Amino acid sequence: MSDGHGPTPETPSGWSAEQPPPYSAPPASPWTAPGSHQQSPHGAPHGEQPPPQRPYGPGPQPPYPPHQHPQPVYGAMPPPPALRPGIIPLRPLQLGDLLDGTIKLIRSNPKAVLGLSAIAALLASVPLAVGQAFLLNSVGGALADPANVSTAQAELTGLYGFASQYGGTLISYAIQFVAVTLLTGVLTRILGRAVFGGKLTAGESWQLVKGRMPALFGVVGLMAAFMLVPALVFVMLVVVFSLNASAGDIGWLAVMSILFIIVYIAYYLFIRTRFAFASPAVVLEGRSPLDAMRRSWHLVTGDFWRVFGILLLTSLLVGLVAGILSVPFTIAGTLFGMFGAGSAATTAVSAVLIAVGGTLSAMFAYPFEAGVAGLLYADRRMRSEAFDLVLQTAAIEQQRQGWVHASADELWHPSNSARS
Repeated sequence: MSDGHGPTPETPSGWSAEQPPPYSAPPASPWTAPGSHQQSPHGAPHGEQPPPQRPYGPGPQPPYPPHQHPQPVYGAMPPPPALRPGIIPLRPLQLGDLLDGTIKLIRSNPKAVLGLSAIAALLASVPLAVGQAFLLNSVGGALADPANVSTAQAELTGLYGFASQYGGTLISYAIQFVAVTLLTGVLTRILGRAVFGGKLTAGESWQLVKGRMPALFGVVGLMAAFMLVPALVFVMLVVVFSLNASAGDIGWLAVMSILFIIVYIAYYLFIRTRFAFASPAVVLEGRSPLDAMRRSWHLVTGDFWRVFGILLLTSLLVGLVAGILSVPFTIAGTLFGMFGAGSAATTAVSAVLIAVGGTLSAMFAYPFEAGVAGLLYADRRMRSEAFDLVLQTAAIEQQRQGWVHASADELWHPSNSARS
């Protein structure tokens, strides 16, 4: 019996008052058998097709709730991000990871990295700057007083000219050989700890790496021998050929010289790529010079062109940035030296400006090239030896302990590789 406020207990459609009707009638099966006593949901007799319905009517028919998007029913879950306790993710690295990791290495420890690089760059730049300043002073004196051109030419071709042109360069290269070798060892040790998020001061790094310096100098000496011996042999052959050649053979000598330069550039790039990881192997793995060079050759094998491309691109980027940093100071120093000839003050200012430009460019170039080479060494070990598994296990343990232990340096030993 109705109470006057709702439908009767039994409605014509058959739904009880306790069970309110759904939002729409249950959909009819599209497979209705002929002769059945079912009515289509649109009132059409059985056996007749209902009028076609537009799939998208004028009214709102959102297939999903607002501000939501359909999610795939099937699909793999994305892999978790790689563990990154320090400057790089502990997985095989891409080019962006290498460059970003090197920048993070410099930013995470600027006093040790940039401070040591500045000292090495300054020591290597000062002799070269002094020699160039005296050379510019002589050239500027000849330009200011054409009557002294012959005197200036005599100075430039004599002992003074040789010392100003080549003496500073030779001394600079000798200092650079020592300073950059020491710097590479110290920076490599700082990098090895920074991978785990740890920091080393310059003094701490030196204490850890000073025992490896003889082996590191051995590697650099062997590299220099590989580079210089072919050039010296060719120069000797050219001298002998020039002494015995006639005027018609000068053309052949020029062609052979050009061919040698092309071949030598290719040879230089090959040697540099093959032995790019010798220094990290000496510092981080404790190897001897020859063993470290064999180790580098083995790591590069199978991925030569990628290593070559990354090192070449790094050199181009470093050269571009270093040139931007040094060019203004070099131009200013050149102008002071040439147009202020005859004055000791302008010569000193010229030398200072050239030295500042060289120091700024080298202070950036040294750690960046060393950082990319060190991280590329770690990447090759991850790819060829599954070394990332060793690093991840150690990083998890160090995170559990809450600090980076000094024993992390021992993980770089090849005996800890997963595939050793």
